[in-house]
Amino acid sequence: MAGFRSLARQVRDARCDLALRRYSLRKCLERFAPYGHRATWDHLCARYGIEPEDRAPDPARLVAALEELERARAVWLAYEESFADRRKREKHDGLRRPSSFDDWHRRTWGGHGVARCDRPTIHPAAPLDEVLHRLISALGEEPGAACPVCEATEIVWRQDLAHEPLSGPVCLGCGIVVPRPVLTSEAVAAAKTAGRVELASVA
Repeated sequence: MAGFRSLARQVRDARCDLALRRYSLRKCLERFAPYGHRATWDHLCARYGIEPEDRAPDPARLVAALEELERARAVWLAYEESFADRRKREKHDGLRRPSSFDDWHRRTWGGHGVARCDRPTIHPAAPLDEVLHRLISALGEEPGAACPVCEATEIVWRQDLAHEPLSGPVCLGCGIVVPRPVLTSEAVAAAKTAGRVELASVA
């Protein structure tokens, strides 16, 4: 099975036909897709003017989309390296029980669904690497009441998410499932109340 870097080379390879280059970019998303596969593809298509079903898109647009994905992946790989170093130190110091922060990291191992979007067509407008910088920075700070990506405070708890976790706080501003470790207990409680109100309004 081809890895991310091998697939990225195919996207850039002008000797390959455009359908293969597009297919290789889609396969890159099986290795790294911060919003989830469909939402990340929708984000890249929207930002670079690629028609989602076009089998022969402009190669310059494909490469530009790949470059954004690569920048985001570099941010994530640097984070995973620092995370691994921290866990080694903690284990050396006798702290072996994972925290809720580590539970979040376990679900996003490899960078798939780091900032998963509840709905594939609703996602942050900012570049992927910028979104990951904001999210990772928030994970190292005190919990707050706002989405770390777009700073919206309208967050609602949803019970029917398509991927793990199957329930959680969703930002109504940018669409991401907000990692619980970045929210205060009061913000989580408010999101659950908003979720009950939302359910009642559609019942």
